Amino acid sequence: MPITTTKSAFWAGFWDSAPFLVVAAPFAVLFGVLATEAGLSIFETMAFSVVVIAGAAQFTALSMMEDGAPALVVLASALIVNLRMAMYSASITPYLGQVPFWWRAVAAYFLVDQTYAVSYQKFEAEPALTPMQRLGYFFGTVTPICPMWYLFTLVGALVGQQIPEAWALDFVIPIAFLALIGPMLRTGAHVVAALTAIVVALLSAGLPYSLGLVVGALAGMMAGARAELWMETRRP
Repeated sequence: MPITTTKSAFWAGFWDSAPFLVVAAPFAVLFGVLATEAGLSIFETMAFSVVVIAGAAQFTALSMMEDGAPALVVLASALIVNLRMAMYSASITPYLGQVPFWWRAVAAYFLVDQTYAVSYQKFEAEPALTPMQRLGYFFGTVTPICPMWYLFTLVGALVGQQIPEAWALDFVIPIAFLALIGPMLRTGAHVVAALTAIVVALLSAGLPYSLGLVVGALAGMMAGARAELWMETRRP
């Protein structure tokens, strides 16, 4: 869809991110189910999704809460898992940095894996877009994802244990992240970071409070940074 106005940019973003709803909806339902099974009320479950709005951090925190981890460990682990949001923000700021501050503040809240992945690729592919067209495109990517995250979290919280185990909704989690990560492994540093995180997370899976995931994430970030520095020194 050609982008000529802010409105056309919005609808282009909407349709580009709409396919992610196929995995985001079951992902949200699964969180609602697991959260209520863990003892959270419907209000607490919804507050969790509305305030945090980050699937990986929510599942990490929920898993640690079920394991009886101390509150500080839960909070620290969720923050570490969400450190990628800081990198998302840094890489997308050059494209949205010229829009009014309050629009950027709202966009920061809705900067999640799907909206970032789709928007960043579009902004790189079409550098001629105006700041407001980029903003319109970004909020277009938000529309089919974030409101549905809330809605399907509520569905999962209400339905709870009535969902048959045969549906195996937990398969959505790895598929969702593979769909996001796959197209973004464009450099050697990206591949090094991903492989390091996988190997270290598997080797440290026995750590208490599910800390293996945190250790893997930190190791991946450090390995990716070192690989990128090494590649920079090798360039003529």
